[in-house]
Amino acid sequence: MKNILDLHTHTISSGHAYSTLQENIQAAKLKGLKYYGMSDHAPGIPGGTHFFHFKNLEIIPTEIDGVRVLRGCELNIIDELGTVDLEKNILEKLDYCIASFHSPCYSSKHTLEDNMSAYKAICHNPYVHIIGHADDGRYPCDYEELAKMAKETNTLIELNNSSLRPNASRINGQENCRKILEACKKVGCMIVLNSDAHISFDVGRDDYSTILIEEVDFPKELILNYNEDKLNNFIKLKDSTSKE
Repeated sequence: MKNILDLHTHTISSGHAYSTLQENIQAAKLKGLKYYGMSDHAPGIPGGTHFFHFKNLEIIPTEIDGVRVLRGCELNIIDELGTVDLEKNILEKLDYCIASFHSPCYSSKHTLEDNMSAYKAICHNPYVHIIGHADDGRYPCDYEELAKMAKETNTLIELNNSSLRPNASRINGQENCRKILEACKKVGCMIVLNSDAHISFDVGRDDYSTILIEEVDFPKELILNYNEDKLNNFIKLKDSTSKE
C-alpha cells in the first residue's frame, strides 16, 4: 500500500529547520504524496514562529503543483491541564493541529499522572487532531490508556519516523513506538505515519516506521496514510465528538 500523506513537517519558519515551504512541497510531489501538511512549531519553542505566522496561513494556496496543502501547526503542551500555546481564534482557522511535549515548554519532572491528565485534555480539545511523538521516554505514558482516550475522541496517535532514527534525541523511542503500536492495535485506535521532517529530503519519509509496522503486524486499515477516504471525515468526526 502507498503512503499518500505527511502531516508533520517543518519549514524555516520553525527556526531550527532548513527548507522552505516550496522546497518541502516539491519534495512531497517527488515522493508521490497527495497531501502535504505544514506544521511549524507554535510560539513556545525558542526561535520559532510568531503567532502572526499562523494568522497569515490563509494566503497559502490549498493546492500547489498538484499536491493538496493542509495548513496546520505543532502545538506545545504547556502543563498538566493540557494548555497549548495558540489562542482559539487562530486554531479554529487551521486545517489540523498536532500537540506534543517539548522540553523547552514542558518539564520532564512531571509525573505519569500529570502527563496522562494533559493527554486527556488534549484528546478532548476539538482543535487537536494528532498526538505528536508520545514515544519520548522523558514523559512517561500509559500507552493503552492513551490509545483508549484517542479512540474515544477520534484523535490520531502519531508514529514518528524521526523518533525511530538510530541517533534520535528522544529517549527509548524504538521501544516506546512498539508499545504505542501494540496499544493501538489492541484497542483499534487509528494512527498516522509522520516524518517530522526538518529538511525537505525527509518529507514523506517512513522507512523506519514501515519496518516496525511490519514487525508487529499492525493492521493497515488503522493507518490513515493508506486510507484516503478517512482523511476528511476523520477531522470532521474529531470536531463533532470533542464538542459534545
